[in-house]
Amino acid sequence: MKILVCISSVPDTTTKINFSADGKDFNKQGVQFIINPYDEFGLTKALKLKEKHGGTVTVINVGLAENEPVIRKALAIGADDAIRIDGNPIDGISVAKEIAEVAKAESYDLIITGRESIDYNGGIVPHALGALLNIPSISPCIDIEIENSTVTLETFIDGGKEKSSATLPVVIGSQKGLVEENELIIPNMRGIMMSRSKPLKVVQMSGQSPSQTIASHELPPAKQACKMIDASNVDELVNLLQNEAKVL
Repeated sequence: MKILVCISSVPDTTTKINFSADGKDFNKQGVQFIINPYDEFGLTKALKLKEKHGGTVTVINVGLAENEPVIRKALAIGADDAIRIDGNPIDGISVAKEIAEVAKAESYDLIITGRESIDYNGGIVPHALGALLNIPSISPCIDIEIENSTVTLETFIDGGKEKSSATLPVVIGSQKGLVEENELIIPNMRGIMMSRSKPLKVVQMSGQSPSQTIASHELPPAKQACKMIDASNVDELVNLLQNEAKVL
């Protein structure tokens, strides 16, 4: 079984976000980058499927050379090889188009993405990939079982869960539930050393035009200071809720 896992490099959730003076660019100075958590769930599941069914796990990233430490971490976790599509990802559609060009040439049985990246939260890539490759896609996926060429999938729907089946190849968007947090693999020293010799292929972008451009970024409004009110001062509390918070 050939499995392709799409990973993105995102700021650590504890990172303080800043933008350039004109608001058009994200300021990466001093920012710690990690594997997108939803992608890490997918990578862990891919390795479990490889252990059960055999085959290979390839990770792919659309990004610049600065993303290679994150790619090497994915190799240290257990991926067999990696592909970096050299370029600056602009939007989910162009990222899906670039990945689709690689996937078409390699005939992967299963393509796993995260349900979304935690920086832009677009949720576009899994279904865009399925459409571009003309294969079934499901996201967010919380369970997958494979028997021969038949795959059984489970996802959340309003008020419950839904099971469906398809024939490989398929695309899934992973989230917590596909594996649990305690199943995530922490690279050990042997894995880190082995990752240095695993293949990392760099290919050029196919020249797909982005479907959108970023006009500007801005931070959310700063939180207002908390006002402390004596528990016995009910009148003051009601006044503030009516006239300042305007929730009454």
